[in-house]
Amino acid sequence: MIENAAPESATVPALFTPLTIRGVTLRDRAGVSPMCMYSASDGMVDDFHLAHLGRFALGGAGLVIVEATAVEERGRISHHDLGLWKDEQLPGMRRLAAFLSAQGAVPGIQLGHAGRKASVREPWRAGAPLDASDADAGLAPWPVVAPSALPAGPGWPVPHELTADEVAGTVTQWVAAAERAVAAGFRFIELHGAHGYLLHSFLSPVSNTRTDRFGGDTERRMRYPLEVIAAVRAVLPEDVILSYRLSAVDGVAEGGMEFDDLVEFARRAAAAGVDVVDTSSGGISADRSTDTRVRRGFAFHADFARELKRRSGALVACVGFILDPEQASALVAAGDADLVLLGREMLDNPNWVQHARRELDADEAGHWDVRFGSALMPRRRTLAQLAAAGETPMARFQPVSS
Repeated sequence: MIENAAPESATVPALFTPLTIRGVTLRDRAGVSPMCMYSASDGMVDDFHLAHLGRFALGGAGLVIVEATAVEERGRISHHDLGLWKDEQLPGMRRLAAFLSAQGAVPGIQLGHAGRKASVREPWRAGAPLDASDADAGLAPWPVVAPSALPAGPGWPVPHELTADEVAGTVTQWVAAAERAVAAGFRFIELHGAHGYLLHSFLSPVSNTRTDRFGGDTERRMRYPLEVIAAVRAVLPEDVILSYRLSAVDGVAEGGMEFDDLVEFARRAAAAGVDVVDTSSGGISADRSTDTRVRRGFAFHADFARELKRRSGALVACVGFILDPEQASALVAAGDADLVLLGREMLDNPNWVQHARRELDADEAGHWDVRFGSALMPRRRTLAQLAAAGETPMARFQPVSS
């Protein structure tokens, strides 16, 4: 089901070799990571989301993943998250997926449930838990749920501990949201199992102290996310890719998951139907005093991605401060990752992929949308001519010597 899983051409930069998974072909290995925008009303897509995400497809990205989309209303991070918990949210998603596909990108979506880290403010309002002042403004907090009644951090609400029957009910919600995603036209579906959200919180001993079939040793803590994976894969068509984002480390000094456990989980996830492991890290706790997240540097998850790929046998996506086209292509060429996913860098430069083609001497002209390329390629030639002549934009403002 996987074709061109390793770059084969010595003349085409690795970043621009296609990747085919389950019959779905990504035109290049550069994708847009899901980025929450906190701009939805009642979970609905609007024109903002179409413009925001559509520009990445127009800019040449092979894969564009819609931000974390709640599988149930109480699984939202904030009041303004996208959702697929009801059919009324489908028309906007259909419009979005169709536009991304029409521009040559594979349309993807990340399904999520925030668990005990739900019911918070937007990041520009500190991302703190909602409180009475928010309720007075019409943005009331709601009860949060988790594997155990342990708050995410000091000052965070104590979550309701899900019963075994309620856990089974959430599996049904993941499945229903996945079915809606397929109906909307998405060809790449990612389950958000990182950053302390519901799936991650079941996996980690920091947040899961249950003693039933869903908690205790590592084997039982894996049960819920693996059941979600298997149930979702069972309803997906054969030609829809399933991805899983995981935190390679919990990001706490003591008591968190060991990396070897995550490797084993990745193996089990692949056996249950996951095609791509999207490698991130941290987030299990909101307590900053215990925060030991990986130090941010260039491609700071690459070591985790490489080891997960080598030891699990899964295809791997790498995220985390990947900025430079040469670096991104080298990650793919070296086999450290099959895909690189960029977030903030794409926000800063939605045409990053096309600019990477220029920098890596790939076929830039042949990949611009013709409506852009017909103007931008002559512009490039004019700039080259001006540079060769030594002309600069400020030359006319320089004093003329007598």
